[in-house]
Parts: sequence; structure tokens; C-alpha cells
Amino acid sequence: MILPKFDFFEPGSLEEACDLLGQLGSGGRLLAGGTDLLVNMKKRLLSPRNVISLGAIDEMKKIDISNGTIRIGACVTAGDLAASATLTQLLPSLWEGASSLGSPLIRNLATIGGNLVTARPAADLPPPLIACGASVVLKKNSGERSLALESFFRGPGETLRKEDEIVTSVLVEKPPPNSGAAYIKLGLRNALEISLVNVAACISLNPGGTIQKSRVVLGAVSPTPIRALSAEKTLSGEKPSESLFLEAARNAARDCNPIDDYRGSAEYRREMVKVLTRRALKRAFERATGPRSL
Repeated sequence: MILPKFDFFEPGSLEEACDLLGQLGSGGRLLAGGTDLLVNMKKRLLSPRNVISLGAIDEMKKIDISNGTIRIGACVTAGDLAASATLTQLLPSLWEGASSLGSPLIRNLATIGGNLVTARPAADLPPPLIACGASVVLKKNSGERSLALESFFRGPGETLRKEDEIVTSVLVEKPPPNSGAAYIKLGLRNALEISLVNVAACISLNPGGTIQKSRVVLGAVSPTPIRALSAEKTLSGEKPSESLFLEAARNAARDCNPIDDYRGSAEYRREMVKVLTRRALKRAFERATGPRSL
């Protein structure tokens, strides 16, 4: 299929990109990896008059750690995330999400910003990022703002990003000692698969070994990624154990609202939430109490 006609822009700086997007308004579309935009254009689902490439903006391709904050540029690819030794150690759940995203070809093109902005309910990167308390930075020509990622999504394909804003980076606080995180997805195949269910979990322990803080995030079982608040409440202040993780997993299954479709029933998805939550919590706990193994 042939792409529709459009005008192409490739700004060399973030400021130039913001100015262009502000001038072009709804007629402009941002291009990062293009794994969604170009496919939708070929299918004639989208026909933007103007395409603004972010590929020449170097600052959006960097991973920086300073003052306890990890800043990931929005144009960092899933392949870059999976290959980063630093992120593998600090954010193993994000490594797991990036490593399970599509094929090697897709991972080398798809960007973290694009994966968030497309807002697919089954996307691999939002759950581990939300579980780690990530926020997104949005910039336009009149300023910038930061939003907690868990409040960024409004529904399938919908976010709080305004048409004149660019997601420039993702911020994650460096995990404290005695903490661990994990991400697990379930698909019909082992590769090139959209999640039937995915779960991310993060656990921080008190010096005495009880759970100080936890987050459990579910994907593909709601219009947006959701936190399993009942599961988190079950874990708070408790001593980690198999029975505790099973109880939290049962509550997580009650927190979600999956649908029936040709890929799986709601009942099956809910049962798999229980299974994956227990496994993710166990893996997160193991990483919180010992060397992280991948």
C-alpha cells in the first residue's frame, strides 16, 4: 500500500518542533518510530497533511540519571531500553516489557514515547512504568508540564496530551534499596503477540522485611492500564509469603474488568490475572531480597 501525500518536516531541535506543531495544529502529526503512524496512514485510517519527524532531535534519544531521577527521552527505542545495562539493573520490569515488545525489527523502531501516546490497552511499556511511579513530560512552545503516567490515559487511543504538545521524556525515581519489580505478559504465542493479559508489580521492603510499599498494575483487562488497589492494600505492611501473594492475586482479579473477544473470554483473562499477579509479586520480592536475575 502506498502512503497518502503529505508535507514532511524534520526539525533539528525540540523548540523548533514545538513551534511547528503549534503552527500546524490539527493538521500536523508527530513521527517517532512510525510503527503505528505509517501503518495507519497506509491503511488510510489517518491522512495527515503534515508529518513532523522527531528523529533528528538528539536530546530525545538519551537516557540520563541525575539526582536520583532516571530520565528517558521519548525517542529512546524499545531496543535501546532492552540493551541498556543500567536500566536492566535499575528497572528490570521495564527491561522485561521492552524485551517482549514485538519483533527485533519493531523494537529497533518503536519508541517509548510512541508506545505511551498510542495508548493501546495491551501495550507492554505502560504497566511496568506505572508500577515504578513514572511520570511523563509534555512540552509546547509556551511551556511544559509533568503528569503522573497512571493519570495520562483516558481510553483506547486517548491520552491527556493536547494536540500542540510533545511528550519529550519519561521520568522515574531511582528505586530505593530493598525494592524489586517484575513484568509478565501472556499471549497466544511467545513472540510477535499482543497481550491477552499483562501484569507489572513493584515491592519495597522495610528493614524488618515487611512490605512498605507496593504497586500492582494490570494491562489488557480494562480500557486503560489500572492499578489493582485491593491487591496493594492486601500487601501493605505484611510479611511477604506465598499465601499473601495468592490473596493479593485473587483481589487483583476482582479489581479488573476484562471483556470477551475472539482471543479469550473475560473469565479466562480474570483467572490469568490471578496467575500472573502471583508470579510477578514473587519475582519482584526475589529481586528485592537478592541479586536481580533476568
